[in-house]
Amino acid sequence: MTTIRLTAAQAMVRYLIAQKNEEGEPLIPGCWAIFGHGNVAGLGEALQAAGDEFPTWRGHNEQGMAHAAIAYAKARNRRQAMAVTTSIGPGAANMVTAAALAHVNRLPVLLVPGDVFANRAPDPVLQQVEDFEDGTVSVNDCFRPVSRYFDRITRPEHLLTALPRAMATLTDPVACGPVTLAFCQDVQAEAFDWPENFFAQKTWRRRRPRADRMEVQAAAEAILAAKTPLIIAGGGVHYAGACASLAAFAEAHGIPVAETQAGKSALPADHPLNLGAIGVTGSSAANAVAAKADLVIGVGTRFQDFTTGSWALFRNPDRRILSINVAAYDAMKHDALSLVADADGALNELSALLGDHAATPPAPALRAEWLDAVAKVTAPPAGNALPSDAQVIGAVQRASDENAIVLGAAGGLPGELHKLWQAGRPNGYHMEYGFSCMGYEIAGGVGAKMAHPDRDVIVMVGDGSYMMMNSELATSVMLGVKLIVVLLDNRGFGCIDRLQRATGGESFNNLLDTARHVQPSAIDFTAHAASMNAIAEKVDDIAGLEAALQRARASDRSHVIVIDTDPRISTDAGGHWWDVAVPEVSGRTEVRAARQSYEQALTHQRPAD
Repeated sequence: MTTIRLTAAQAMVRYLIAQKNEEGEPLIPGCWAIFGHGNVAGLGEALQAAGDEFPTWRGHNEQGMAHAAIAYAKARNRRQAMAVTTSIGPGAANMVTAAALAHVNRLPVLLVPGDVFANRAPDPVLQQVEDFEDGTVSVNDCFRPVSRYFDRITRPEHLLTALPRAMATLTDPVACGPVTLAFCQDVQAEAFDWPENFFAQKTWRRRRPRADRMEVQAAAEAILAAKTPLIIAGGGVHYAGACASLAAFAEAHGIPVAETQAGKSALPADHPLNLGAIGVTGSSAANAVAAKADLVIGVGTRFQDFTTGSWALFRNPDRRILSINVAAYDAMKHDALSLVADADGALNELSALLGDHAATPPAPALRAEWLDAVAKVTAPPAGNALPSDAQVIGAVQRASDENAIVLGAAGGLPGELHKLWQAGRPNGYHMEYGFSCMGYEIAGGVGAKMAHPDRDVIVMVGDGSYMMMNSELATSVMLGVKLIVVLLDNRGFGCIDRLQRATGGESFNNLLDTARHVQPSAIDFTAHAASMNAIAEKVDDIAGLEAALQRARASDRSHVIVIDTDPRISTDAGGHWWDVAVPEVSGRTEVRAARQSYEQALTHQRPAD
């Protein structure tokens, strides 16, 4: 057996370079890194030596660069994933939130935090936590519950099994998610005689499981028996590459489509069978059809309640749920009729069994009425009133072409965008709403733009989320990864303030003016963005925003546009009830009234099947 002597860190990098996807692209195209105690000497040396063959990108925040890596994987429909390495201690702990985000959203990312000395010679080393009862514990154990695969590399030869297992997890349609390889810092630097064939090029193909014959037959029979079916398209449609098959299936069999946050843009917004968003932030058309549907066909959705309204919306007593999902865990939710299979293959098999069968789609007036409501709430405001989020969205929509990617996360914007954004092409809508993590937006925009350098990436972010994490704006400028950032300043956490007041509470600790303060907050976002070498400007109104967006599209680097907005306004049209518990006992009459309304609403909630 021919061997080659390398350090464990050099071996990891060399192995990653050799992994390809079925398109022949690098499965792991590079690594984000912030170096420090625990990874600078080992992995740092190996990554520097790799050069352009395995590029390293420097971030400004460990969570932020992991978010960029996750957004890249999402924008690439999980065909590629990035690696992220950090120092031990706080560097690693900073990345745990991003690991949780990837886990919830089932997105692949390879996390390689440095770890303590395997030989324990210098214990306790700098930044090492000490568990009085367990000598094996390190900070990196925090990653265990939020990783799909976790391993601690305490000997070089552990990589011979750990790395193939990591790649298998990152490419598995069901197990896909974050992989954490906690890499002991002394082991990174240790040399080992590696089998040369360990570094042979390997192609990882996406598994596309076929449907069980009996399950697909039962699914076809359910569709044939349905009078008012509705498809709910989830993120699995994108990940399976099934957008074209979904459109063909809906058209052939006359079944309307509603979209989750992850599924939005699977069908072009102008398609006559696209009823828009579903659930709490859904369109009136989609939610009205869902309430009366006798068969709800979930395609690649995990039926998250907020996103689909699954526990309160599907009220028809004769309703059945057919769940087409590659994961059996998701396919059985709500006592659904399960079809465990790749979404693309399943839709095509079902279509063949259905033949020329077609349901009667809902009246076009439902969709037309919703689009009319969208046009009204996104139109510019009259007079000098502060614009709403919806009116800002309207301006961004009018200034964008069909290739644009709108990106956001958390707060009120994802709800408004889910309702109102009209996506022209697949992957034109990129929300992080599984974990709803504030601070994802700008870092996520970097990853999405790296995945689609030929498309405008428009990051829409509120001032509260911007303040949580904005440092990767400097990274975008430094790397030449141009973003258009629309920063909506409503002076605080406007979305949660609205929820607080809607449940009877007094505005408290959410808006800057109602939070405890000695000096009123006065943040100059334009100056802040400009200090990171982005182009930055503030506009006074919607007309100014539309003009600025045209300048931003022509800019040579990331361009930030700040606009003041009204924190009290959200779109009343569409939507659905959301279970937010209200206190049973309160001294406030408003809370008592809200509790009464809440108890009444609970009577309409669908019990567990």
